[in-house]
Amino acid sequence: MGSGKTSVGKELARSLNFTFTDLDSAIENSLGMTISEIFASKGEIFFRKQEAEVLKEVLSDQTKLVLATGGGTPCYGTVMQDLSNRDHTTTIYLKNNLDILTKRLFQEKEHRPLIAHLETEELLNDFLRKHLFERTFYYNQADYIINCDELTVTDIVENILLKLF
Repeated sequence: MGSGKTSVGKELARSLNFTFTDLDSAIENSLGMTISEIFASKGEIFFRKQEAEVLKEVLSDQTKLVLATGGGTPCYGTVMQDLSNRDHTTTIYLKNNLDILTKRLFQEKEHRPLIAHLETEELLNDFLRKHLFERTFYYNQADYIINCDELTVTDIVENILLKLF
């Protein structure tokens, strides 16, 4: 969450002349509800099940694709293992400093259902620290880990392209 997956994904797709898809947007289109509405009315478990289904649909398309998943996507079910086992699929973890993530996300927390209730940067930082601790096992399974601290979107894309080619 807040690592720049969508911004980096869009620019990477342009650089590669691939299609870009944001998984959260695909879920919203599929269900006709925003992510916040899905969480509020159906809950996280329902969301995660729908996320896995929409992910399968998106990946069944054989076009060249850059996909920005949600931060929790690789941590549920067998998603990370399934992505890692797919032919011609490369997974990338955009790793960011916790303090940078906290500042970035605090400014936009009302648009993010998992953190909208957190009233201070300290509470948000604690929440992010806990989630990163829980999710790092999955994130570290990515084919490439890009340290994004102090880098622009263009710099991150260039680093990814260097790893890919």
